[in-house]
Amino acid sequence: MSRIYLSPPDISKKDRSAVESAFDSGWVAPIGPDLDAFEAEVAERLNRGYACAVNSGTSALHLALLALNIQPGDRVICPSLTFAGCAFPINYCGAEPIFVDSETDTWNMDPNLLESAIENLLSQGNKPKAVIVVQIYGQCAKMDQILAICNAHQIPLIEDAAESLGATYQGKPAGSFGDLSFLSFNGNKIITTSGGGMLLGNDQALVARARYFSQQAREPVLHYEHKAIGYNYRLSNLLAALGRSQFTDLDHKIAIRKKHFEVYAQSIGHLPGVSFMPISSEGTPNYWLSCMIMDASKTKVTRDELISICDQASIEVRPTWKPLHLQQVFQDKQIFGGSVSEALFHNGLCLPSGSSLSDEEREKVISTLTSALK
Repeated sequence: MSRIYLSPPDISKKDRSAVESAFDSGWVAPIGPDLDAFEAEVAERLNRGYACAVNSGTSALHLALLALNIQPGDRVICPSLTFAGCAFPINYCGAEPIFVDSETDTWNMDPNLLESAIENLLSQGNKPKAVIVVQIYGQCAKMDQILAICNAHQIPLIEDAAESLGATYQGKPAGSFGDLSFLSFNGNKIITTSGGGMLLGNDQALVARARYFSQQAREPVLHYEHKAIGYNYRLSNLLAALGRSQFTDLDHKIAIRKKHFEVYAQSIGHLPGVSFMPISSEGTPNYWLSCMIMDASKTKVTRDELISICDQASIEVRPTWKPLHLQQVFQDKQIFGGSVSEALFHNGLCLPSGSSLSDEEREKVISTLTSALK
């Protein structure tokens, strides 16, 4: 048995055929019928009016910030427990990231701490220019509370649904919240375009502004005319063809990942010191990654020792996200709270969860974990 990876791309013969058809059509640049259709199909499922497909989720977030006119010195609030790509674009704009800790029910941004952060910044005369909420590991945050807070303070909300395509909150799809939202189609996500992302919204002007920046800020004239700094961010038609094919299998891929989570939880969740990411009753996750927590005072091995044991068995497992306020590059940034995300990082472990993971491979993961933890 070859090495078992965390969340590898799951590419079918149908996907390969879709890309070959796009090749044969001659539409190989970042323009074409598959690109237009991909945007329309995703926007329809997420109840969004407009979409702009780009080369990464990070690019999509950068465009969202540009569309909202985030300027140097502005404050932008985002969660600490997330991938660094959620904060880097804030710095691209010359703005200042302000980090907020997680709550324990969903592991997402704590609404109470968000309110505290906003009130603190307002007291200093530094009203935040945007809030970014991340739907972590495929599960939605407490969106009612977060939306209410942002609306009360008239602060634009950007929804980072990079990990949560296919998840829902109170019946509404992840990616449908906030002034703007975005997805990632990186190779490790639930569907992939190799590398890619998409910005979505219901405000035509905002999405059009983002599209303008994504196409080198070229003016609509025959020659190349530029009045602003632009970026080469658009997704190619070839990769959009792959995305369209993958998108038709989204629900099937979610069902497989859900089964992985349920089998893991049933098989090892009863072991001393082991628990799994709680599932909120307010929505349905897409089970992007199955995440467990270890209480080192009750387990035979530490989290890092277990990672080493799995590596020796050719199984890839990883710690949960390292909080951004603990990252050296952000060590001087303000954090509200911090203890929850720190505990999740020090004790959390992500297990192989891909839709191509076989039952035999999953049983090997379970056997390896059980032997080490019992």
